[in-house]
Amino acid sequence: MTKAPTAAETGAESESQGVRSVQRALDILTLLTDDRPLVSIRDIVEETGLAKTTVIRLVQTLEQCGLLWGTAAGYMAGPGLWRWAHLASRSWELPPETQRMMRDLAARRRETVNVYVARDIHRICIAQRESPQPLRHVVHIGDELPLWAGAAAKVLLRNANAGRLLRVARSSPYGEPHTKRLQEWIEEATRQGFAVSHGEREEGLSAVAVPIFSRSGAIVAALSLSGPTLRFTDEHVAEFAADLRDVAQRMTERGFDHPLGSSL
Repeated sequence: MTKAPTAAETGAESESQGVRSVQRALDILTLLTDDRPLVSIRDIVEETGLAKTTVIRLVQTLEQCGLLWGTAAGYMAGPGLWRWAHLASRSWELPPETQRMMRDLAARRRETVNVYVARDIHRICIAQRESPQPLRHVVHIGDELPLWAGAAAKVLLRNANAGRLLRVARSSPYGEPHTKRLQEWIEEATRQGFAVSHGEREEGLSAVAVPIFSRSGAIVAALSLSGPTLRFTDEHVAEFAADLRDVAQRMTERGFDHPLGSSL
């Protein structure tokens, strides 16, 4: 005799299906990129592995909500995303004075300037000023990068507890043993007041980073200069670190209106 599912089990199953549908819809939206502004039903089926009927149903829902826009050539980002983009811009855009400091730093040091904040086991780029040089390193605003390597990661992980460091290490190609290396990097960055990385995440890429503090003394972000390793000599690293510390201190003194809000 088959036992009928309880109300709690039925509710949990329904909730799980709802979460899965939301994830699938988001997976479809993430297929749209600068290099591919249009996707077809066939593209979505091939890349998500979902049944065509499921894809059609999800696409129709996204289109009705204005998140996708159907054209003869395929589906593009819908006008409904403009509202979200506007809200995100208002919430995350740094104040003009802070942007000016980043612009001046990029022009002075001729390397790309980034501001990162930590979220769980990732760091997110919330602001950038590109290097004026043809050969440069660029991360798009909103990109998520791992915390298991990189100068900014070493700064942002300073106050991480053992459990979080372990999760970061497990997300790396090196697994749990990487925890020891992370601890060594963090201690070195704390002692020096800045962090350096050479080819840790991408071969030929280097970076120098310093912490940006809240007025209460907590690390809320990392300010970095990044570019080709061949330009990050020991002499330049020392100069970059000194300039970064000066700019970060002024940012700390001024505070951020966004995205860190009242924590500053």
